[in-house]
Amino acid sequence: MTRFLDRGAIVAGYVGIGMAAIIATSFLLVVPIEQIAWLLMPLGGVIIAYYANSRADRRHGPVPRIFVNGLWAALVTAVSFALIVLVIKAIFFFADDGYRGDVFGGSLACRPGPDCVYARYVAQDAAGLRASGITDVASFTAAYWRQQATIEAALIGVTLIGGVLGSLLYAVGRPRDPRGGVASRGTPVG
Repeated sequence: MTRFLDRGAIVAGYVGIGMAAIIATSFLLVVPIEQIAWLLMPLGGVIIAYYANSRADRRHGPVPRIFVNGLWAALVTAVSFALIVLVIKAIFFFADDGYRGDVFGGSLACRPGPDCVYARYVAQDAAGLRASGITDVASFTAAYWRQQATIEAALIGVTLIGGVLGSLLYAVGRPRDPRGGVASRGTPVG
């Protein structure tokens, strides 16, 4: 046990990194339905916070420690997910070559990178972009990355809320001594 975190919570943070990587790659690359990833991350916060305390065998001791363990694991998971998503989005943003396939009208006439991403958005909703004050690649790029930062910050927040809920669930449901106290693995009761 460290001064602020149980070792099990530190290990759970590493597990959370793996969980974030799997969710991000599964729902941004393999099955590109980003909204599923947004729905899974708050649930991931609940699960990883509960797991952190279970892994730490936090059967006794102060309840605030349960919340510190759970929030740590949820924070590591959420920040890892946000960074992975931003890397994936940056790859697609800066490597876009404008190819849309024949079904969608063929390739766009653009320079690879932000220019092609902007051209895609213009092709989808030029009036909406103008109404938002986006009139060129530079204003589009700034707005795009501001939006991504806002989404990732919100995602970190809801994953932390999930971490609070997971910690609360563990605190309420942790194993108890049959005589009314909190049990501890390997410690005789009585």
